[in-house]
Amino acid sequence: MPTITFVEHDGTEHIVKADPGTSVMETAMRSNVPGIDADCGGSCSCATCHVYVDEAWSERIEPRGDMEGVMLDYADNVEPTSRLSCQIPVTDALDGLVVRLPATQR
Repeated sequence: MPTITFVEHDGTEHIVKADPGTSVMETAMRSNVPGIDADCGGSCSCATCHVYVDEAWSERIEPRGDMEGVMLDYADNVEPTSRLSCQIPVTDALDGLVVRLPATQR
């Protein structure tokens, strides 16, 4: 079972187990990680599950899709490693993934 580390904007870390076949967003919600709102429930129709993928992992996950890029236009403080966590599927290959959370979601 892969482990994902969520780092809040203040540096607080949440290290959680993730089920392959779910999304990074679902993992955060199930584990009560603060800072991921997921208002749309994972349908890629909002930007309230915005995360920053650690640069060491940015090349190891699938690239953003077109719709994800459009939704990120609505997020605050978008960076090159910004992703919507609902669009990152959990696989065994993501064991050790680190994502940072923005100060706010909108």
